[in-house]
Formats: sequence, structure tokens, C-alpha cells
Amino acid sequence: MLDQPGQPVGNAGLTEASPPPAWPGFRPLAVTGISRESETVISMHLADPGGGRMPAALPGQFLTLRLRPDPAGRPVLRNYSLSGPPGARDYRISVKREEHGVASQFLHTRVRTGDQLEVAAPRGTFILRPGQEPVLLISAGVGATPVLAMLDALAAARSTRDIWWLHSARRRADEPFAAESRALLAALPGAHRHICYSSPGPDDIEGREYDTAGRLSAPVLAALDLPRDADAYLCGPPAFMADISAALAAGGIQAARIRTEVFGAGPAQTPGIAPVAARRPHPPAGQPGSGPLVAFARSDLSARWDPGYASLLEFAEACDVPVRWACRTGVCHTCETALISGTVRYAPAPVDDPADGSALICCSQPGGDLTLDL
Repeated sequence: MLDQPGQPVGNAGLTEASPPPAWPGFRPLAVTGISRESETVISMHLADPGGGRMPAALPGQFLTLRLRPDPAGRPVLRNYSLSGPPGARDYRISVKREEHGVASQFLHTRVRTGDQLEVAAPRGTFILRPGQEPVLLISAGVGATPVLAMLDALAAARSTRDIWWLHSARRRADEPFAAESRALLAALPGAHRHICYSSPGPDDIEGREYDTAGRLSAPVLAALDLPRDADAYLCGPPAFMADISAALAAGGIQAARIRTEVFGAGPAQTPGIAPVAARRPHPPAGQPGSGPLVAFARSDLSARWDPGYASLLEFAEACDVPVRWACRTGVCHTCETALISGTVRYAPAPVDDPADGSALICCSQPGGDLTLDL
């Protein structure tokens, strides 16, 4: 396998789990269309300004956008799942408008067709895996975006797998992709659908728009008698994913088959270190550094590098950015992190190079301004 031409460099096992990005850093993409999916969700189509076909994404991956709501301030970084067909000529993202969301308010109110946005290549390991096992696509609210791309891929392949579409929303007006998901499910012979509305509207008819009044919950899942050998994909608010993951495990689905997508900073993994209460990421204490600007995309934090830190890992820890590590010497790859833009230099050199588009933060320093998927 390693001798096959065209193989990406880096740790082979890690590369398989996280495909290398189609381009380095950010590139401008044109907004070619904006459509409304629900009262609070819009979709945007992003395309090559020159008219070329965009590199294919895997179903479930996301884009990182570098937005500039304040032209005089620092840019804002946000990750948005791809919600369109994986083989389309352009990319589609879907964004929920949050009352105090700087990025979502900007996209909903100020971006127009014809504008250009800075976009990094598709990334992410929350992707539909091949096989013939049953598939559970479970979401709440705008969390339907990545699993909708998976459903689209299954429909395009005319899959005969046992496929379950389980979604939770407040009411019909808040359910994105309702008609689109129904059309895709209708083309699949092994499709099942169950929709829960926590607050059905007066015109929402049980048995037509939705199946259960209330939230998608453990009792609802138990009554559906889901296949225990299924691969489950979950996306939604953290509490929803925690509750549903526990319910699936209690129903006999192996933990290794339950996959979730989290867009905030993930939990820290620091073997042998006593856990401490998580703190909101912040600039490091003391005088600001004068080095390159290091942006932690998931933590919504940017800070200047100070050469007093031995590594990007130490710098992230000083900012209380959640990190993963084990060896701290470039051996185990536990700290391997997607490098969205920029370059790093290694001291000491790692035993094995990371996958393309990634960096080992435990033994690297910034080679210039960079953005990390942390």
C-alpha cells in the first residue's frame, strides 16, 4: 500500500482517517446563491470565481471560513458543515442565525450573491464510511447539515443499506431540509424516517409533518427497535449528542460505531494528568508576544506567539485551549492537529512526519502566521 503512487505523505494510518486538504490555507470563493431553509437557517453556495469545478468533498466534512465582520479588526474563524451533494460543482453550507453570533449575523445580513469569502479546503473525519451495515443519521436542528450530505451520497449511490433518518426540531418552521430529506429518503428502498417536534405549531399535523411530539430521546429510540449492528452518525447540540449516544449504547450499539461531530473545542486529552475544570480560552498571561499570529479556530482565539514557549502545545496550554498529547516529543502523534493555514518548523524533528495538512504541535513552532483546528 505504501508503494502505491500518489499516496499522501505522513503517517499512513492517520492520513486514511483524515484525508489531506485539497489546497493549503484559504482561497477566495464566490457566493453564487443564497436560499432559506427555515426561519433561522440559510444555505450559501460557494464556487470557484473562475468557474472551475471545486474539489470533491467527503460526505460529512466541513469548511473553515475566515470572515471579516469588522474590516479593521481581526478576522473571525468558523467551521460550517457541507450540506450539499458531495459531487456537486460547488459547495453548499447552511448557517443558523444566532442572536449573538458575530459570524452568523454577518452571513445572514451582510453577505450577498457575488461577494467573495475566504475559505479553507474541506476537512474532517466525521465522514460516512463504506459498508453494508445499517446507517443511523441522527440530528437536531441545523445539526442535520453533515448527515444530509451523507444521505445525499447514499441516494446517489442507490444504496440498499437499511437507512434511518432521525431528526429533532421545535416545529415545522424550524426544520431545515424537510422537503429535501423526504425526497432523498423516497429514493432509497431501505429508508426509515422519524421526526420529533418539541413544540409543534398549530398547523403541524402529527403523522404528516412529524411522528412524535416531544424531543428525540431514549424512550423514542427504544420504541423504534433500531438495528444493533448499525453505524450511527450524530450532530446537534452537545447535550443532545451526549444523551443520544448514551441511549444508543444502552440499546446495544457498540461505542465504536457511534460517531459525533463537534464544532466547538473538544475535550482535552492529557494522560497521567489530573483533570481540572475547563476554562474559557484566553490570551496568555503577561505582555503580548511579538511573533506570528496564532489563531485557534475552534476556540475563537488569536494571540501573538512568544518565543519563550518551546512549542505550540505549550502556547496552547498557556491560553487554556483544550489540547491532546501523550509523549510531548514528536513520537506518538496524539497531538496531531489540522493546520488550516500557515507553516510550522520542528525542533526537535518528529520521528514520523504528520499527515499532509497537519502538524505535531508538541514539537513545533510557527513559521509565520497560522491557523490551527483547535
